[in-house]
Amino acid sequence: MSSAARMRALRPDWLSDPRVWRTEVLAGLVVALALIPEAISFSIIAGVDPAVGLFASFTMAVVISVVGGRRAMISAATGAVALVIAPLNREHGLGYLVAAVILAGVFQIVLGALGVAKLMRFVPRSVMVGFVNSLAILIFMAQVPEMSDVPWPVYPLVAAGLALMVFFPKLTTVIPAPLVSIVTLTVITVAAGIAVPTVGDKGALPSSLPVPGLPDVPFTVDTLTTIAPYAFAMALVGLMESLMTAQLVDEITDTRSSKTRESVGQGVANIVTGFFGGMGGCAMIGQTMINVKVSGARTRLSTFLAGVFLMVLCIAFGPVVSDIPMAALVAVMVMVCFATFDWHSVAPATLRRMPAGEIAVMVLTVLCVVATHNLAVGVVAGSVTAMVIFARRVARFADVTSVTDPDGTTVVYAVTGELFFASANDLIGRFDYAGDPDRVIVDLSAAHVWDASSVAVLDAVETKYAARGKTVEITGLNHASADLHARLSGEVSGH
Repeated sequence: MSSAARMRALRPDWLSDPRVWRTEVLAGLVVALALIPEAISFSIIAGVDPAVGLFASFTMAVVISVVGGRRAMISAATGAVALVIAPLNREHGLGYLVAAVILAGVFQIVLGALGVAKLMRFVPRSVMVGFVNSLAILIFMAQVPEMSDVPWPVYPLVAAGLALMVFFPKLTTVIPAPLVSIVTLTVITVAAGIAVPTVGDKGALPSSLPVPGLPDVPFTVDTLTTIAPYAFAMALVGLMESLMTAQLVDEITDTRSSKTRESVGQGVANIVTGFFGGMGGCAMIGQTMINVKVSGARTRLSTFLAGVFLMVLCIAFGPVVSDIPMAALVAVMVMVCFATFDWHSVAPATLRRMPAGEIAVMVLTVLCVVATHNLAVGVVAGSVTAMVIFARRVARFADVTSVTDPDGTTVVYAVTGELFFASANDLIGRFDYAGDPDRVIVDLSAAHVWDASSVAVLDAVETKYAARGKTVEITGLNHASADLHARLSGEVSGH
């Protein structure tokens, strides 16, 4: 391949295809419009000025578009991060919050380098489905306050916005339907002088770009011990939400992403955000769904432009953006809810076929996330429950059968299945220590020894027979099981 051909192959799609360029630019604009009220709302949750959340969304999106591992995924200020760091800001002030954001970024880089992304393989699909469904529910719940105790025109405006997003794509998909909905409703409310809540009611938009600087805190060990717990919690929550969102986008786009690069990239983005005085953040499922599923974006350009447009809209077009009715953005987010929710997972036909344990894990994940508004709690609870159910299910396949030689001098116990802590503990009661002959053979040809608990149980069986003057011979161990048994036998039980 010539150097020119290699260069063309490495060029992003949006540089050579005008249709991709148009899709990415318009997607970035729609996401930027949706980010503004979200960032302001999360700032309120964290107890900081709206500009702090907007700056965080700007820097997170721009930086992650370059260093992140998942193309087209949107990272910005999020509610999960806001909930974690709100107590720190309330008790110690903005300087400590910013310092915690920087330290959280350092933690994320370290965790990413240590391979924390590999833990995603232990998240079952039922937890992923619960994660997606709970996010859709949380996004919808966040819109409910915007439709409560509001002037009556808000409701027909929301309905009109939804209708536009449903029917406009039937005419053309050149322009994203959410953008058409936002512009149309804004023009209607301004031209007709309809008094409804607007973006401007959420808080003042910044009038200048953020300026880098160090956090206003004493650089002492006391400061480090104060911010470290919050920073570590923020790092874990941010990574978990980002990696789960990246995996979801992988499935939607049928492409693969680098979870390790995404983990490190989140850390870099948070460090940069902290030095620019932002409140930190992580991947945003709602805005990512707008970008990927609703608008059809697939490249880093849409993520980069979402951050750039956000600042341009706030600084250059602040008065215009302030006039956007919240009803328009509520309609967009409600449509995102319907697009995000996995309706197939709750269809009666699916529920009839799915194992009860899988359904229980999905429901538990949803309940935990919705109850705590913390994605990490739901994912951990769902994953642990799924592992317990799996362990119990696999443990049932372990079995013991015995055959005594015709001459009555030897008994052979055939053990089948997977031997680990959940199954091996029942094994010890399956032998007739008093009634068996003097020679006992335990045949493990159809079994596999996985852990120290299983070795300890085998030792206990030998000990119980030895106490009665009987000998035990363990046979049929495969290579891995034999190696584990040789290393641990007599060590884990003290015999």
